[in-house]
Amino acid sequence: MSAIEKRIAELGLYIPGEPILPPGLELLFPWVNVRGHRAFISGHAAQNADGSMSGPFGQVGKEVTVEEAVELAKKTALAMLGSLHRELGDLDRISGWGKAFGMVNAVPGFEAHPTVINGFSKVILDVFGPDIGRHSRSAVGMGSLPMNFAVEIEAEVLID
Repeated sequence: MSAIEKRIAELGLYIPGEPILPPGLELLFPWVNVRGHRAFISGHAAQNADGSMSGPFGQVGKEVTVEEAVELAKKTALAMLGSLHRELGDLDRISGWGKAFGMVNAVPGFEAHPTVINGFSKVILDVFGPDIGRHSRSAVGMGSLPMNFAVEIEAEVLID
């Protein structure tokens, strides 16, 4: 077990299984695209431990509360770690988090996007520490997201 996997277990977190998508959905891109010493992570949403998509679904400020959205952002971080683990074989290969782009499916006038995406950042910083886990970030609102997700996040990491 790698040092990062041990840290995830110490924190009482989990690495979810392969994403379970709706029947007939075809994705024409990889979850993680490795190019040299960089891994570009496609947009992820929250997953349960078994790989199924995690709700609640809908717009933050309507069907989803801010607190629920923060939890979804945390689960989205774990979903990314699952994809990175499957692609890299070892999360200890991650030498730095570069950038995260957080999207919140929100009602008009919603302004707590950074609060929601803080759930993601907290998991990354708790798992990787302040040096490797430090990342630049954007948090923006969207009128909708695929499959009615409340939160979707993409990122980029540096790898050895």
